[in-house]
Amino acid sequence: MKFLHPKRGLEAMADIGVIPCYGGAMIHDCWASYFSYDHCGHRLCGAHLLRELTFIADADADGYAWARNLKRLLQQTCAVVSRRKRKKLNGREYAKLPKLYRNILTRGDKELPPIPPRQNGKRGRIAKSDAHKLWERLSDHESAVLLFAKESHVAFTNNRAERELRMSKVKRKVSGCFRNRAYAQAYCRISSYLQTMANRGYNPLIAIQLALSGQLYAETGE
Repeated sequence: MKFLHPKRGLEAMADIGVIPCYGGAMIHDCWASYFSYDHCGHRLCGAHLLRELTFIADADADGYAWARNLKRLLQQTCAVVSRRKRKKLNGREYAKLPKLYRNILTRGDKELPPIPPRQNGKRGRIAKSDAHKLWERLSDHESAVLLFAKESHVAFTNNRAERELRMSKVKRKVSGCFRNRAYAQAYCRISSYLQTMANRGYNPLIAIQLALSGQLYAETGE
């Protein structure tokens, strides 16, 4: 669902009204605003994590072994889950996964360079490397990283949602912004409707015909 709003954080999410009423698991990129909704499950997108782990492993001259090992663990687990009919690990397999995960992070903690102390008189956050930030995020959100292997309805990535946003990004890059707010709102509503109907198996032309004829509203009551 696309929605036009001047802000990006909690205020926008509250006005849109989807996440506050959602009871499933959100797959996202670890943006702090999402974690404000503790009534939902949280899953960190595997595609984002694999890209970051690849960057960390390649950024160092020798490469961080923990980043390579964790990337391999996530890829192998994803491959196993994708082959399963139930799309998840069994109880015994999942019991081993967090142990492997924590062992890799424990070894990774020893590979990371020490964090420089705060200089006298300086305020704000202590500067940390990208490797430190990723390690801390993976350590703090272990259950959200591994949720895809425990719950069959939770996907490994949120690529489907990002693909549906791609045309909006292309529109903004190629054609620029809308001249009128009403046009932007209409674009969001129409494109959201077409994507929803496509997910239900409708051809876009048929979906438009159903909407213009009023047949869709007569059948669904929406």
